[in-house]
Amino acid sequence: MAAENPHTYDEASIRHLDDIEHIRRRPGMYIGRLGNGDNQGDGIYVLIKEIVDNSIDEYSMGYGKQILIDIVDRQVTVRDFGRGIPLGSVVVVTSQLNTGGKFDDKNFKKSVGLNGVGTKAVNALSSSYRVQSFRDGKTAWAEYKGGKLIDSGESTTHEKNGTLVVFTPDTLMFGDYHFKMEYVETLIKNYSYLKKGLALVLNGVTYKSENGLLDLVNENMSETPLYPLIHLEGEDIEVVLTHGGSYGENISSFVNSQHTRDGGTHLAALREAVAKTLKDFFKKNYAPEDIRQGLVGAISIQIQEPNFEGQTKTKLGSNYMWEKEKDHGPTIRSFVNDFIARNLDNYLRIHTEIVPIIEEKIKSSQAEREEISSIQKKTRERNKKASVYNRKLRDCKYHYGDKLPKDKLDEGEKSSIFITEGDSASGTITKVRNANHQAVFSLRGKPCNSYKESRKKVAENEELNLLISALGVEEEIDDLRYNNIIVATDADDDGMHIRMLVLTFFLKYYPDLIRRGHVYILQTPLFRVHNKKETRYCYSQEEKEAAIAELKTGVEITRFKGLGEISSHEFVDFIGENMRLDAVTLSDEESPAEIMEFYMGINTIERQNFIRKNLRSEKELEDVNI
Repeated sequence: MAAENPHTYDEASIRHLDDIEHIRRRPGMYIGRLGNGDNQGDGIYVLIKEIVDNSIDEYSMGYGKQILIDIVDRQVTVRDFGRGIPLGSVVVVTSQLNTGGKFDDKNFKKSVGLNGVGTKAVNALSSSYRVQSFRDGKTAWAEYKGGKLIDSGESTTHEKNGTLVVFTPDTLMFGDYHFKMEYVETLIKNYSYLKKGLALVLNGVTYKSENGLLDLVNENMSETPLYPLIHLEGEDIEVVLTHGGSYGENISSFVNSQHTRDGGTHLAALREAVAKTLKDFFKKNYAPEDIRQGLVGAISIQIQEPNFEGQTKTKLGSNYMWEKEKDHGPTIRSFVNDFIARNLDNYLRIHTEIVPIIEEKIKSSQAEREEISSIQKKTRERNKKASVYNRKLRDCKYHYGDKLPKDKLDEGEKSSIFITEGDSASGTITKVRNANHQAVFSLRGKPCNSYKESRKKVAENEELNLLISALGVEEEIDDLRYNNIIVATDADDDGMHIRMLVLTFFLKYYPDLIRRGHVYILQTPLFRVHNKKETRYCYSQEEKEAAIAELKTGVEITRFKGLGEISSHEFVDFIGENMRLDAVTLSDEESPAEIMEFYMGINTIERQNFIRKNLRSEKELEDVNI
């Protein structure tokens, strides 16, 4: 009898995954990254957001003035006082994809979620999930374990109308995760700014705003504005603007209460509109980058059927209903442009006292840009761009923002550049990297301290100039060629110092690279612990001690002091699918200037105490305690 072909492809090969199983097998399709809670974009925060979004949508439709959110250990409870889920649909809307009330524009005109996925994803990715609806003296509930229904029912109740959801993210999906409450607090605070009059109570603390985005920008301003905040409100749009003295732009953007961290059509339209309106107002051909230098503010719009890029909704794409169907009104771009052109111009004609302040800021930015541009041009002429790609940069094939075929889109999203110190480390990574989406940039020596040095001195720095050229952000941050900028330096004093210098440069002159979640620090193992049967790589003293205890006899320990000491065949594991990255984060409330002053400014008692508290000596790291 002929042997069975292990690669037979027939009807028996075709499998159907139910909705819940599909979500658990492909969580990235529904919530983006999983993560353990260290990054504000990790999945456990997306789960909270998906449930609160539903409650926010109820308030937007005029139902319920309070939302209660409690997080105790790993259990999340959300109670709203909206209309409640129709009692006969409680099971269906929490377990079947593409089923929900938000497909009906009459009941949810401008909601965040429209695809019938959010609450199902929360259910599927939770070890336990309970939903209960209260409507007019009656209640219906459903309980799930790992996305599987274990109980449901209906009865009478004295509870007020609304919905209760209690869930615990599954450790089988998220590992040993933890909630960072500062991330949750930021999420809840943003909701309060965007929904004036709504009270959100997080673990007993109430967040409520009466002035909308004006409160958000006022509370998040990390510097004194050059002039009082400009507050413009219209139907379905709210904008707050001012200028500060920092570099770059810091404009928070929102669509239907969703924080679009990566911007999109509405933010691009605002940036264009502000530049054009001020050029027209002053009747001078100022460069857009000079007008927007130091611009601080926020924009929030409400639209029907928003076209977000991805389930996590951090970027607004073109709105196809508006772009193609003229019956549905203007495009998002023209809507924002028209609003700014009309209202900002009117504001400036009324508040004439701020006009010379704005123009002086533009002129100052122009003068500095022209001087710096001249210096950078001379520097680039000394170091032809070819040197970036031939000497400094080992580039990859696919880049972030490239127009790629569907089967290569993932390569663009994974595109990364490792910033290394010296030829040894860059050579090691280059040998084992995936050349489709991983590039390597080699720094020579230490770049200057961008916080202490003048802008002119920084512009003359060859290494930083070549780095910016490699990243592609010389003119516009939106031209960034890599989704992930990974600082990969040695875990010694010099490596840590170089890491701080690179991060300081980004923080001062390109803070949006950090705000948009593009900058990471590569974790590499400090120790190799092995016996004759097994080898383990340990990233901390604690991991090393655990490995020694488990491997027991015949253990040998190697302490890695530099990336160049790690062989190529070992390094492939450290930059592959299981690569450990620490995200460099910068929230809207944090002040880049204060952060740089603390870490890179004049040495203070506070910094000395911080170092003493957190620093481990080389002896502590090398003491193997066998």
